[in-house]
Amino acid sequence: MKKSISLGMAGLLFTTSLTSLAAENGKGVPYPEGYRNWLHVKSMLIQPGHALENPFQGLHHVYANKQAEKGLKEGKYADGSVLVFDLLQYQEQDKTIQEGERKLVGVMVKDAKKYAATGGWGFEGFAGNSKTERLTNDGGKSCFGCHEPQKDSDYVYSKYRP
Repeated sequence: MKKSISLGMAGLLFTTSLTSLAAENGKGVPYPEGYRNWLHVKSMLIQPGHALENPFQGLHHVYANKQAEKGLKEGKYADGSVLVFDLLQYQEQDKTIQEGERKLVGVMVKDAKKYAATGGWGFEGFAGNSKTERLTNDGGKSCFGCHEPQKDSDYVYSKYRP
């Protein structure tokens, strides 16, 4: 039992290291390990007919790490701030909206120098439950294009709600 736990932990550390290494080698933003333990900023439902229905129809949960939490409160984000947008399919059941399968995990990472071309933010999307299958292939430019109108809030749509 102890051996299998050790091997499992080694595999997790190896996978995490590969993901971080890929990000450091210019291959993109790292997967945000443990983000569901961060501050839950908000939830939102995009339904059919919304302008962003394709590809963002579904139930959104937004999370912020400690640096991003401070940024939400103060309006300025320091390098190291990370915001995560967890997009899930949804099902209507017995007059409720229930979470379905994960569609993607979207990530914004603040690094003013590294991501100067996209407002100081790096953007990435990870497919479904994958920590390695990346959805962004243009360096985050398409993501940034949608965030540009939010320049006054450092390109962040979410607001802090005490």
